[in-house]
Amino acid sequence: MNPDLQKLQPYPFEKLAKLKAEVTPPAELEHIALSIGEPKHPSPEFVMDEFTRNLDKLANYPTTSGLPELRQTIADWATRRFKLEAGTLTGENNVLPVNGTREAIFAFTQAAVGRTADTEASPLVVSPNPFYQIYEGAAYLSGAEPYYLSCVADNNFVPDFDAVPADVWQRCQLLYLCSPSNPTGAVTDAKTLKKLIALSDEYDFIVASDECYSEIYFDEEQPPVGLLEVCAQLGRNDYKNCIVFHSLSKRSNLPGLRSGFVAGDADLIKPFLSYRTYHGCAMSLPTQLASIAAWNDEAHVLENRDKYRAKFAAVIEILEPVMDVKLPDASFYLWAGTPIADDKFAQGLFEQQNVTVLPGRYVSREDKTGELPGAGRVRMALVATMDECVEAAWRIRRYVESL
Repeated sequence: MNPDLQKLQPYPFEKLAKLKAEVTPPAELEHIALSIGEPKHPSPEFVMDEFTRNLDKLANYPTTSGLPELRQTIADWATRRFKLEAGTLTGENNVLPVNGTREAIFAFTQAAVGRTADTEASPLVVSPNPFYQIYEGAAYLSGAEPYYLSCVADNNFVPDFDAVPADVWQRCQLLYLCSPSNPTGAVTDAKTLKKLIALSDEYDFIVASDECYSEIYFDEEQPPVGLLEVCAQLGRNDYKNCIVFHSLSKRSNLPGLRSGFVAGDADLIKPFLSYRTYHGCAMSLPTQLASIAAWNDEAHVLENRDKYRAKFAAVIEILEPVMDVKLPDASFYLWAGTPIADDKFAQGLFEQQNVTVLPGRYVSREDKTGELPGAGRVRMALVATMDECVEAAWRIRRYVESL
């Protein structure tokens, strides 16, 4: 087997399961999970109807590139959402449908990294820290080395890119961004994205922006800026060296549909399509047709945001007096500071109140000083119903007050 498999750490939820197995929660309290970012709002009925109307098409092999109608629908959506110049992002050249962002992020890394036998100058995949663990695993299994950029409160949970040494940029082949961030909810602003695009030109690396939380935000007048949007602001209408990942999972409450897209530089999309023809990951035709319906509708997305706004307002009001917690820039996560070690906090909360949250240390790696950027915080996913989120918040408050 590939020896790089030995470099993979257990997934955060494996660690969490072991932590919880050491204690017993109170049986009289119903369990509330705030640990997994799985949307619980109802899936749009019109999307499910479109899927079921086309079940007969399961008899047909889909193409890897997807239906031209789906690719163009995605291109049109991205053009509207990110204020791109009309016709610069085309379904034919700049878009590929994918089976969710996790699959696409992993696969794109395998296609993008150029392997080398020089262990002194092995390629780097640079990512934020804390992070979505797929960035790390994809880096190792591509033959690259992950390089982590700490995201701490002093810099609004965005990496300090100015502190990155030149030799790191020289070895960097792929820079992963996550904006809005999982787990912090921080948005990387346009000024920073412009700086990173300039660095990509200077050092010739790919900027890959994971934007799957981009449609969950709180101010309708200020949606999170996207990487392609900044390209458009720069007049960079070929989107050179820039790739974005989007999904219907969070936007449309369709995590089980496994539908998203990759878009950007046509010179990157074309070889990635070639890779994918071997990878064997074509999206089923019913899924594609349902996806067209979802990308063409914004009413359900607005309703989705309204529900999250209400939940965040209620939960923060309850927790703010006892915890370091504030409204994130976007996403459905609270990145809350804990009064004791985050893993002990998560374990004690589960044991006393039967509420599950994710310790921040489980989604981060030690920096050069031995510090864990995620330590001292927990991730709370406000994906459950309003009643469950409010109940969970009161239980968390009672636990904090008991410490």
